[in-house]
Amino acid sequence: MKRIAILGSTGSIGRQTLEVIANHPLEFGVEVLTARSNSKLLIEQAARFLPSMVVITDNSHLDTVRTALAGLPVRVCGGEDALEEAVTAAGVDIVLAAMVGFAGLIPVIHAIKAGKQIALANKETLVVAGELVTRLAAENKVGLLPVDSEHSAIFQCLTGEKHAEVDKIYITASGGPFRKLDITALEKVTSHDALKHPTWNMGAKITIDSASLMNKGLEVIEARWLFNLRPEQIDVIVHPQSIVHSLVQFCDGSIKAQMGLPDMRLPILYAMSYPKRLNGLFPKFDFAGYPSLTFEAPDSVRFPNLAIALEAMRSGGNMPCIMNAANEVAVEAFLHDKVGFYGMTRIIEKTIQKATFLSVAGLSEYIESDREARSIASSFV
Repeated sequence: MKRIAILGSTGSIGRQTLEVIANHPLEFGVEVLTARSNSKLLIEQAARFLPSMVVITDNSHLDTVRTALAGLPVRVCGGEDALEEAVTAAGVDIVLAAMVGFAGLIPVIHAIKAGKQIALANKETLVVAGELVTRLAAENKVGLLPVDSEHSAIFQCLTGEKHAEVDKIYITASGGPFRKLDITALEKVTSHDALKHPTWNMGAKITIDSASLMNKGLEVIEARWLFNLRPEQIDVIVHPQSIVHSLVQFCDGSIKAQMGLPDMRLPILYAMSYPKRLNGLFPKFDFAGYPSLTFEAPDSVRFPNLAIALEAMRSGGNMPCIMNAANEVAVEAFLHDKVGFYGMTRIIEKTIQKATFLSVAGLSEYIESDREARSIASSFV
């Protein structure tokens, strides 16, 4: 049995991970659960799955969680510092990193240094510090198994193939809820509109990123590091049905595609069970239900955040870190109706222009760049 530490168990990925674990009780067990502030759901999860340890990083909820779980064999800890102990615990086999944003970086680094296998759903970890994280993973002989559906698809397509024979990868995008809107209409959309994703059920931040296509930009940067690719080897293609999750083109012109229903439980199960495949206890794809699969190029004029992310990747250094921090501030502002849809783009662009660029950066520089960029971006809200 593999024992799992779930970072961000109350979020969308965390909840679906627990569903997968519940469906495979002989294969997986829950060792650690962590959440930021959703104490009610964390308590319910802990009471059902009985992990060895739970962490609530917002200390204002610590007493509530401790009191509720007092009669159970569950150790309750609070604060960001407790995450290091949680991910390095001897009983943990796999750390499923599902925390949202920059906050997931440090716990993943601690887990890698402790030799824990990583099931990575937090794309910002590689966006911010891809070179550092992949180097540490290689040094500690730790596998980085992708949980994002697109990166899981690429991983599956590359299994058994030679890296030198890869010509290009195509990351698919649904296009989000605003795929057919013009610029005038996009200027008027609200966060409520943006949260209505046509095919995926995700958390608020990722859903907004999907609506702006920033999510695809982040995924391109993640793929660059996960699969050791040059920027020019990665492209984005819009596929509204979300059945083809990504494609790999080889030097002879052959293309492999991984397909399936848009259900995050599939890549979660694959990452945790790899190198085995377990029986998925959820609906499977039926060709009769999808008589037409379509593809189109993304529009970087209507959705400029994708182009911004690609340019940040080409710039390298701490630029993706700066961009990511600015985007997190911008998305939070949009969710609270403080800026409009294109207001997010303007915040990101202004922050990139003003923040300190470093062509070479280590962990301390990434932390400082994130802090500086957030401060700058907040001043533009």
